[in-house]
Order: sequence, then structure tokens, then C-alpha cells
Amino acid sequence: MPSEKQTAVKYYVGVDVGSASVRAALVDGFGTVVAHAEQPIQVWEPQPDHYEQSSADIWAACCSVTKEVVRGVDASQIRGLGFDATCSLVVVDKQFQPLAVNSEGQNHRNVIMWMDHRAASQVKRINATQHRVLSYVGGAMSVEMQPPKLLWIKENLPESWEKVGYFFDLPDFLSWKATGVTARSLCTVVCKWTYTSDRGWDDSFWKMIGLEDLVKDKYEKIGNHVLSPGEAVGKGLTAGAAQELGLPEGIAVAASLIDAHAGGLGVIGADVKGHNLPCENQPITSRVAMICGTSSCHMGVSETPIFVPGVWGPYFSAMVPGLWLNEGGQSATGKLIDHVVRGHVAFPELEAKAEASAHSIYTYLNSHLDLIKKSLPVGFLTVDLHVWPDFHGNRSPLTDLTLKGMVVGLTLSRGLDELALIYLATIQAIALGTRHILETMQAAGHEITTLFLCGGLSKNPLFVQMHADITGKPVVLSKEVESVLVGAAILGACASGDFASIQ
Repeated sequence: MPSEKQTAVKYYVGVDVGSASVRAALVDGFGTVVAHAEQPIQVWEPQPDHYEQSSADIWAACCSVTKEVVRGVDASQIRGLGFDATCSLVVVDKQFQPLAVNSEGQNHRNVIMWMDHRAASQVKRINATQHRVLSYVGGAMSVEMQPPKLLWIKENLPESWEKVGYFFDLPDFLSWKATGVTARSLCTVVCKWTYTSDRGWDDSFWKMIGLEDLVKDKYEKIGNHVLSPGEAVGKGLTAGAAQELGLPEGIAVAASLIDAHAGGLGVIGADVKGHNLPCENQPITSRVAMICGTSSCHMGVSETPIFVPGVWGPYFSAMVPGLWLNEGGQSATGKLIDHVVRGHVAFPELEAKAEASAHSIYTYLNSHLDLIKKSLPVGFLTVDLHVWPDFHGNRSPLTDLTLKGMVVGLTLSRGLDELALIYLATIQAIALGTRHILETMQAAGHEITTLFLCGGLSKNPLFVQMHADITGKPVVLSKEVESVLVGAAILGACASGDFASIQ
């Protein structure tokens, strides 16, 4: 390629902080992932339902994967940086130093993870207020949102509460680390903190739940400067952050997104021409993006606000600017499948056989099901075996975090066949949960014709097939499998000014 052509290529960096790892991608102006890196991050589980992380550990991983994907690329071609992350709560003091979220006083463990359920009694009290802001989260707040976690800290860790300088949603903590600006993303504050795009913060809500101290300091601790996702933050990358990330100082940094919303952004606008799909030539409001990893999120957009019982939202401009978002979800999907498979007595046998065949355990299980299915389609193997998948409570549409899971139809068999059947029944149960969410959204006024899947589970053909069979809707998979990273890079591309808007 001639050298002048080389400099014409523009690149954007997307960084995605998931529950167990941080990933980065270098993406070109056509949305192609050119380079990709991943690094695990640590999770502490000091007691049941408590999940903690370290913001320093997360940031160090962001720096190392970013350096890796831009190695050897001419710095002048990198135009923008976008972050997405799980909606975990980061706590720092007035000097921005990590502050303990645990009774052991371990300051480096300063992140309460999204999936942490310690604030169960707090969320119960918050929901009992029936405050009007709750109508924007499906009628009941989730234990996975931030107000119950804030209340838990105030009631259980008064020393930490006294010292707090700032509470960040993890995506906003990352944009602060990169720019030194404490602005928050409309996505995080609207989806997880009860901010509304028209009224902002509602003083009466915070006072009613016992967090009036946040109102007193004019919301300094939780954010009083809010930007739309993809908007440029401050003056771009600071000198210090640029050095740590291996990127040029001053490049545009975008207001971030929650990870599922970045995945939604990465797939929901896909070009489907020529595939004879029902959503072709239809507005994107006929699509639902399903981001399926450790948990699953079902993202549907609408022109006008639609209130769906038990489904979060409507959130204005929280994913696609100018459109309202409803977000259904399942608290444990990838985590549940793993739990069921690894906990089975035949797991060591499965592991050994998968290794011997040089396949992953799931590829091996899928082919084992094909072997035992005989003449009927594979789905019929579980006619007598049923799983209720709410092992970690139900997020949507039942909004009941006390629900437990169950398996009905067990026999005394302990072999690989039985493990394969329980695995299949678990996937079917998850797909039936998706169907329940879609039917609830449709009953409230959404017109959904097509599912767009991304995330780790979308790489499992059985998972994809069961969702198509059970929902009766076509499933679209993007050619670019790393949709969440593409979504994060779209933010950076928008902030850079190279594109006029997210759309």
C-alpha cells in the first residue's frame, strides 16, 4: 500500500470492561476490528451475594490491553477513544483515592459489582416508597442499581460514607481517569441512578430514601454535569492517561456507555439488506438487541416512551440518541450455564473428552446432543426435563430477586447423556425467559420482528438456535462478532468529530 494511502486510514479504540475481563479493540472507519486484546480482572466474593473489584486493577488492565492493540500503529491515525463497562459502583475519597466498600477496610476493593445483591433490604424499602421515579424502571428498582447500594454503604460503612468524595458508575470512572473530568454519561445516570433527561435529579426521592446528604452538596458526589453518550469529554486524553494507555495526548474521549448498551449500539443498526428479514426497510424500533454474556440484556428502542411492567425504562437517549430505550434482562445466563455444567458429577468426564477432541466443553456437548437426538430435532430431548432459570433471582419481567432456580424431572442417571440434557434444558429455559420478556414488551406496545444477538453466548450455535425456535423470531448475528467493542469504538468515532452523530 502506498504510504500516503496508509495515513488516510483512521482508527478508533474501544475499551470494554466486562465482569471478568477487560478487552480493547482497534477499529477502522468501516467498523472492522483490526486488533483485539483481553486481560482478566480480579473479583472478590468475601461473603455470599457480595462481589467486589478494584478500580486500580481495572484501570491497569485497560492500559495494558490498549497498549497492545495500538502497538505499531502510527499515533496520528488514532482519532478517538470510547469506553464501556459493567454498571458497577466505584467509590473514591475527596482525593480520588480508592475507598473500602467492605467491613474489612480493604481500600483497594472499592467497587461493588453490578451483580452484588447485598442491598436486598435497602431495595425493598426504596420500592415501598412507590416514588414516581420508579415508573421509569419498570415500576420497581433492581438491587443491581445504585441507590440501594449507596444506602447500604451509608448504613453499614459509616466511616467510608464520611470520607466519600465521589461515587462513579464504572463507565464514568473510566472517562474521568482518561480526561480528569468528572462529567457523567446520560446512559449511566438515567439507567442506574434515577436521573431523568427532562427533570434531572429528583430531590424528593433522595430525601425520601434517606440520602438527603447527596442533595445538600448539589449532587457533587454523584454528578451534576451530564453528557450524551459519544459527546467529547473535556479536552480529551490527559498527558498522564495518554502515557499509561500508549495513546496520543489530547485525542477525543467519549462520554461512555454501560456494556450492554454498547453491545446494543454495535448491532442494532446493522445493514440487513438482501437477507429477506422482516425488519428490512423497517425502522430499528422493530429490532431487539440481545447482549448475552454472564447475564443477558434485551434492548428495544421506540420513538415515544413505552412503559413496560417489570422492564427497565423508558430511558430517553440512553443508547441511541433521540430514541427511548426499554431494557429487559436476565441476571444469570452464561454464569448459570457454567454453574449447571461444572457442578454436574459427569463434568470431569466431559472435560477430559472435550480436551482429547481439542474442542471446548460446549462444542463437545453440542455434538454429543446431536449424537443422542436420533430422529427428532434436538429440542425434543428434554420433553421430561425442565429448568426454572432464576438461580440469581428474576430481573425481568417478574422483578423478584428472591426467586430461586429449580430442575424438575431428574433421574438417577449420572453420565454424560444426563449432563448434556440438563445443559440443553438450561439453555431452553433461558430462551423461554427471553420469550417472556419479548411478549411483555409487545403487550405494552413494542412491535418486535427480529432479534439481533451479540456477546459470548451468541457464539454458541445451540444457544442461538433455541432462541430462534422458542421465540419464533429470526436471529441475526453480526459479521463482526465483537459488537460490544464496536459499540465502544463508535463512541470514540463520534467524539472525534469524524462522524456527525452516533447514527
